[in-house]
Amino acid sequence: MPELSTAPNLGSLYLKAAATGPTRRGGELPDTEYVRRGITIDPAELAEYNRVCGFRLRDELPITYPHILSFPASVQLMTDKGFPFPLVGLVHVANRIQQDRPLLVTDELTQTVRVADLRPHPKGKQFDVVTETSVDDEVVWRETSTYLRVGKRDENAPQQRRREIEPGAASGTWRVPADIGREYAAVSGDRNPIHLHPLTAKVFGFPKAIAHGMWSKARCLAALEGRLPGAFTVDVDFAKPLLLPSKADFTMRPTGSGWDFALHSRSGKPHLTGSITS
Repeated sequence: MPELSTAPNLGSLYLKAAATGPTRRGGELPDTEYVRRGITIDPAELAEYNRVCGFRLRDELPITYPHILSFPASVQLMTDKGFPFPLVGLVHVANRIQQDRPLLVTDELTQTVRVADLRPHPKGKQFDVVTETSVDDEVVWRETSTYLRVGKRDENAPQQRRREIEPGAASGTWRVPADIGREYAAVSGDRNPIHLHPLTAKVFGFPKAIAHGMWSKARCLAALEGRLPGAFTVDVDFAKPLLLPSKADFTMRPTGSGWDFALHSRSGKPHLTGSITS
């Protein structure tokens, strides 16, 4: 289990991804697992993340915050020699986070990151980035981010069943500004060009820049802040890209065990659908 003393430099990794992407031709996932210990929270960085995503300032970390702490290690894995796919072009299709108790700004964290479960998808292949966050050797936070590598269609692959949440009466309509991709990139380190500017997004086939999926997830959870228990699981599926700038309708509905929520375009197309269970 290779150990990281500091967070990998994302700028260098993106340059590496651009240089090595064309040489990657598929194959098996590597069995490397990175571990990073002694992670501490910078209150100023946390405050800026909370501002961009809509969370209040609290001693507890938003459930999505450990994702950005582990993101550099995830990119390291996906740019290492032996990883079968180019980093650029991977599509983040789903994210699941389970929190056993709130993490605090004063906690010292250990994170492990690995890739797993390469499997067929109707539009190519998909795999998971699995992250665990521990405090005092106890795992209290787990994340599974699922990515799609678009490729040859596999007619025998299981059909993907996306949770359906009808738009209904919106709980609120959000104005999503044109610069939210750059704002989130600044606090998360995720500077994928599809999120930063219309011109760089067009290179990859998008008419405009698109919002980060994990910003959308965090913004939805910020809207539910104060209604959530300390321990819960939140699942989301990412659907249509959220073009920037735009308006989006947020819907939340209580269920027997938590909440269902969704983000739709004004025309009713889903950007994100999710559920919270305790």
